[in-house]
Amino acid sequence: MRAGRLAWPVLLVSAVLEAVWATALGLSNGFTEPLPTQVFLVAAGLSLGGLGYATRHIPLGTAYAVWVGIGAALTVGWAMATGAEPFSVLKLLFIAGIVGCAAGLKRLPASPR
Repeated sequence: MRAGRLAWPVLLVSAVLEAVWATALGLSNGFTEPLPTQVFLVAAGLSLGGLGYATRHIPLGTAYAVWVGIGAALTVGWAMATGAEPFSVLKLLFIAGIVGCAAGLKRLPASPR
């Protein structure tokens, strides 16, 4: 399998890890709670490393937009699911828009570098 074919799956895993570190950041209470702080550090490192790898094969702007969009959508979704943030149908609709835009970026034809 060509290394470039892994760029999108790695980017998506990195976006999930972005949601993990963002959630851990909130739970770390300003980095005073050891376990959430450790989860934050590991997840952030892996997430940024994956983003860096993906940008070797996906244009930076596209990769970053997908990484942030999916990560933010998952973070808000998790917060609503756990009750940390109030649920709203409109909020869910807007989050679906973010995910739809990220999927649209994936569907665009690749341009030569």
